[in-house]
Amino acid sequence: MTTASVSRELLDGSTAIVRGALDAGCDFFAGYPITPASQILMAMMRELPARGGVAVQGEDEIASIGMCIGASMCGRRVMTATSGPGMSLYSENIGLAVMGEVPLVIVDVQRLGPATGGATTPAQGDVQFVRWGTSGGYPIIALAPADLADCYHLTRHAFDLAERFRCPVFVLTDKELNLTLQTVEHPLPSPLDSRAPEPPLIDPGEFIYRYDDPAAVARLRTYGGDTPVRFTGSTHDERAFITKDPSTVGALNRHLVAKIDAHSERLELAAHDHDPGAGTLLVAYGISAGAATAAAATARASGVPVSVLVPKTLWPVPEHAFEAAFEGIDRVVVAELNDGLYRREIERLAESRTVVGVHRIDGELITPDQILEVL
Repeated sequence: MTTASVSRELLDGSTAIVRGALDAGCDFFAGYPITPASQILMAMMRELPARGGVAVQGEDEIASIGMCIGASMCGRRVMTATSGPGMSLYSENIGLAVMGEVPLVIVDVQRLGPATGGATTPAQGDVQFVRWGTSGGYPIIALAPADLADCYHLTRHAFDLAERFRCPVFVLTDKELNLTLQTVEHPLPSPLDSRAPEPPLIDPGEFIYRYDDPAAVARLRTYGGDTPVRFTGSTHDERAFITKDPSTVGALNRHLVAKIDAHSERLELAAHDHDPGAGTLLVAYGISAGAATAAAATARASGVPVSVLVPKTLWPVPEHAFEAAFEGIDRVVVAELNDGLYRREIERLAESRTVVGVHRIDGELITPDQILEVL
């Protein structure tokens, strides 16, 4: 009897993200060197030209994301990558991408902050930053890979979502996940399922944007050709002419909210490991999910039932996944590498349940033993 050979590879998260982007059809990348995201920049500069794409090291982060917005409006599938300090510089142009409805994938390889902080230390401190880091507070989409398979598949998915909803989509990773080599087996398992939303796209007709159905999105009309295309960061009508007419401004802003919020349930991605009889739910995302899974396995081996929920979509908050996971639960333990940033969202949903945080902000990873102490 013969055993089928298994394909294995030594891989890190940066490489998995780059492969996901290339397989998604990414053909433009611009970025500026910053630890721990520089490997993505270097790999894209090596790989994209060989595939007929364009990769640019900008003079700074502001120029880099500006190039990405311009390339996207010319029909390119675009990605950039940075870390926390770069996100600060991206902020203004992220707002421009929200207002102009620009498909854009932004990889944020988180490191310890604030400011330059710890360039070579892992953290998960940008969770609220990516959601609220621009003026207006309009919704965005943010995905959080928990392992190398997620890095690949969620990056591919991010391109589809950015194009489908004409908005920035964030891929939130961290220094440890991106720079640590691990052995993986192929094919990489996918966290995606059939709930991925169908394109809410409509024919723009004579319009660049459409507000008659707030939850629908006009297909991207790119620069070039015979049709004039306008672009502005100011409030505008469907033809992108600046306006202060209250009814048009209201319709525009309702659309920027509804095109994501109306589809939030179908945007949800989460892995729920239900343990019958468990009164405790352990929640972790990104790099912290590995420690949570290991802690839950040890607890179960000791006769303590524990359920685990790993959200892969952080924004919009996967409320329906949490609601299902809360069934029969009276205590929620949240593990994350910050001082409780996402725990606040869970407290909002948990109602009368006790919510306990396991947090580190010293540049070290959360360990299974730390979680077990709380369990």
